[in-house]
Amino acid sequence: MNKHKRFGTVAALTATSAMIFVACASATRGSAERAVGKAPPVLPMPPASDFVRKVDNPYFPLDPGTRFIYRGTKDDVPATTTVEVTKDTKTILGVQAIVVFDQSSVDGQPEEQTFDWYAQDKRGNVWYLGEDSFDFVNGTWVKNDGSWEAGVDGAQPGIVMLAQPQVADAYRQEYYAGHAEDVAEVLSTDASVSVPYGSFDNVLQTKDWSLLERRAVEHKYYALGVGQVSTVMVKGGNEVMELVEVVKGR
Repeated sequence: MNKHKRFGTVAALTATSAMIFVACASATRGSAERAVGKAPPVLPMPPASDFVRKVDNPYFPLDPGTRFIYRGTKDDVPATTTVEVTKDTKTILGVQAIVVFDQSSVDGQPEEQTFDWYAQDKRGNVWYLGEDSFDFVNGTWVKNDGSWEAGVDGAQPGIVMLAQPQVADAYRQEYYAGHAEDVAEVLSTDASVSVPYGSFDNVLQTKDWSLLERRAVEHKYYALGVGQVSTVMVKGGNEVMELVEVVKGR
């Protein structure tokens, strides 16, 4: 399960497709709440002309040069994740995506590193366009099976953050059949949470899981103007990660 989608209502291709999307969003509202594993449909991505250069969704801001440092435990062992919003971009399906690099370690040893690709449409939805993900195996970084790129081998983009999330909204974050099938549902928009970096109200709380790993469920918390501040595994494991520091770039 991706860690930071682990960090929306889709911009329309036309007025007609906007109506179709609204209908889909309404149809999926509450479906994930009834049973983990039930997924909303894959939604069409807007054309490249409907995307903007910045990702400034208040729940998921990506300011190039910023680093987010998370600490916690995984199976009672100390763990750390560093997420860096790079100044690099990658063009996918004609859209200029921001490259975000994150690296995690457990008990001081490297575990995983990922290059994630995000872009925001004009309505404020943040789209997830793929990832290059690597596991640290016997001293070497090895590309893992969860890597994918929208438009390649049938993979399709998903939404990692809605422009206007509402309770019970459910959405696919990615779709590469058999490899990457994460889904999220909005549980609350007024949660409160305290982490080493600070205390926050009006926090967005989501439930995240993978259709390929149905026994594992995470709750993620996003603070306005900051982004993801906490992840708690509530089913299928024992993992907690909390934001401890944000380093602004120049």
